[in-house]
Amino acid sequence: MIDFSNATEEFNNYKGSEKKKTLIYNGKKYLVKFPDPIREKNKNISYINNAFSEYIGSNIFKMIGFETQNTILGKYNYNGKEKIVCACEDFTSDDSELFEFEGLALSTNPDKKIDTELSDIIDVIEECKMINSSDTKLKFWKMFVVDALIGNTDRHNGNWGFLVNKKTKKVTFAPIYDCGSCLNPMIEDKEIESLNDTELKNLAINCYSCLKEDGKKINYMAYIRSMKNDNCNDAVKKIFLQININQIKEFIDEISYISEERKAFYLNIIEQRYNIIKTVYKSLTKCNI
Repeated sequence: MIDFSNATEEFNNYKGSEKKKTLIYNGKKYLVKFPDPIREKNKNISYINNAFSEYIGSNIFKMIGFETQNTILGKYNYNGKEKIVCACEDFTSDDSELFEFEGLALSTNPDKKIDTELSDIIDVIEECKMINSSDTKLKFWKMFVVDALIGNTDRHNGNWGFLVNKKTKKVTFAPIYDCGSCLNPMIEDKEIESLNDTELKNLAINCYSCLKEDGKKINYMAYIRSMKNDNCNDAVKKIFLQININQIKEFIDEISYISEERKAFYLNIIEQRYNIIKTVYKSLTKCNI
C-alpha cells in the first residue's frame, strides 16, 4: 500500500464534507480523502471504510466502461497514527475545467431552486442549451444503474458534472467521481459478522438514492424493478451486458487490508443487486441468459 505521508502538500480547494488534503505524488495531483473524525470516534481505524468504498465504487464504474477518476488506496501517518486513505487523481488540467451539475441547475432556471427531485434534474438536462441533452440523459441513467449496483446513497448535484475545454469550449460528461458513500461504509466488521441472510437481503434491496420522486427518496431496486421509466430501462439494457460480476469478485478478493468478512459482505450485496438488474434486463429484452 502506497504511503502518502511524505508527498508534497498544496493548499486544498476541493469541496465536500470529508477531511482531505491536496497532495502531489509522482508528479500528479491528488485529492486524498481521510476518515471523517466523526465517524472515527470510538472506532478502530480498520472500521473506517469510506476509503474502501471510494476505491471499489470507482473501479466498478471503470470496469463497466465509464470514464472514471483514477483512485489509489494508501496510508498516511499523522501524529503517530496510520490512516487508510483514498487518493483521487485530479482529472482537470490547464485546458479543462470541471463544472458540477448544481452550478448548471442554478443557471438554467433562475425562477426555481433545483434540489434532488428527479423531475427537476431531468428538466434542467432537457432545457440546458450548453450540453447534448439526449447524450447527457443516457449517461445520467447509466450512472444511476451503476450507483444502484454499488448502493451509492449520495449521488447529489454536487458530485457529477461536465468537463469544459477552455480553448474549444467543448462540453463532455465528466469522469465519474466521489463514490465514497457506496457499499455501506458505516457498518463495522463486527456488525457484518452478526448479519443473517434476511438482514443482508434487506441491506441489498432497501438502498435509497438521494434522488427523490414526489419528495421521497428513490429506492434503487424498486425503481429499476418497476420498469416505469423508459430512459432507465434503456440504461439497464445498455449497461447490464457490460457488468462482469466475476471480474468484480476477483477485483474485491485481491484488495489487501479488507477483512474476509467485509469482502464477503460486499460481494453478497452486489450480487443480489446484480441478479435483480439481470431479471429486469431479461424482462425488457425477452432474453434468456
